[in-house]
Amino acid sequence: MALYKDLRYYDQQQADFIARKLLALRDSLYDQITKDRRPNSLIVGSWNIREFDSGKGGARLAESYHYLAEIIDRFDICAVQEIRDDLEPLENLVRLLGPDWDYFVTDVTAGSKGNRERQAFLYNRNRMFFRNLIGEIVLPDKSLVNGLQFARTPFFAAFQAQWFRFVLCSVHMFYGSDRGAKKAQRVAEIDAIAKEVAKRAAKEKEVYILLGDMNVVDRDDDSYKALARHKLMIPNFGPTNLGGTKFYDQLVFTGEGERVRMLRHGTLDWRDIVFLPEEKDYYEPIGNVNPDKPDGKRYKNWDRGYKTWASHQMSDHLPLWVELEIDYSDDYLARFVV
Repeated sequence: MALYKDLRYYDQQQADFIARKLLALRDSLYDQITKDRRPNSLIVGSWNIREFDSGKGGARLAESYHYLAEIIDRFDICAVQEIRDDLEPLENLVRLLGPDWDYFVTDVTAGSKGNRERQAFLYNRNRMFFRNLIGEIVLPDKSLVNGLQFARTPFFAAFQAQWFRFVLCSVHMFYGSDRGAKKAQRVAEIDAIAKEVAKRAAKEKEVYILLGDMNVVDRDDDSYKALARHKLMIPNFGPTNLGGTKFYDQLVFTGEGERVRMLRHGTLDWRDIVFLPEEKDYYEPIGNVNPDKPDGKRYKNWDRGYKTWASHQMSDHLPLWVELEIDYSDDYLARFVV
């Protein structure tokens, strides 16, 4: 359970404001995901948390960490993309999730295409255990993407929750452009990772869950077709960008049917609770400050800049989740019934 003890260190007005937001967020998350959850299930999440934390929109506020933790706490395991060099923000987030949570994080991906990003898995140890297998997917020469490795190396780890054994593979695919050579590079990356995951799953007789920011434009685009051609189960989460136009984030898996039983899936939307449009005047003295600029302001027009600033506090992506069945005991016992 997410921790709230930090609230006692804030002044009374600030603590009151954050506590009210958290109570409203808890109610919303209960309605969106917890209320209909099955007792024997696993909830897997994925979230591209915008530039966590580059400070480009100003450092994230303390209250933002509480909101991020409250959302991730609704999952049992969550893949996080766009973690930056400094690990202190990630460590702070895990601390707020509480002592039941642990994490793995990659090294930064060097080079301009990698954007010096990390990826991480945050998981609740009461809900699953790590199976001592972790690594990054590096392609053999014959499978290279236009002669190159992935711009950001896919990251995987093996876990088990009750009867359900699975390998989680997190990705952040190359973006670049919606057309031309850069789009072709992204499509080739998606095709390569989907093919590799399908091949490994068949060889190892394992369930692979491939998830993350794949920069899929829509379900009619070549980027989606590159994912679909490898016979993976692809739930339709709808758009995951804040504009409601792009299907960037995906969560797909192998072994549909006997080995994987999906119960529900969706996205989590916080925008009707935190950093509301009508709160822009409240946040202006905090968010529209930049002492390095002559006028001392971060944005010339705060009415337009507020939405961008708020996305740096939370994200410019919605988190997505899937609920999977993990109790196969009835099926196992039925094998012995004659």
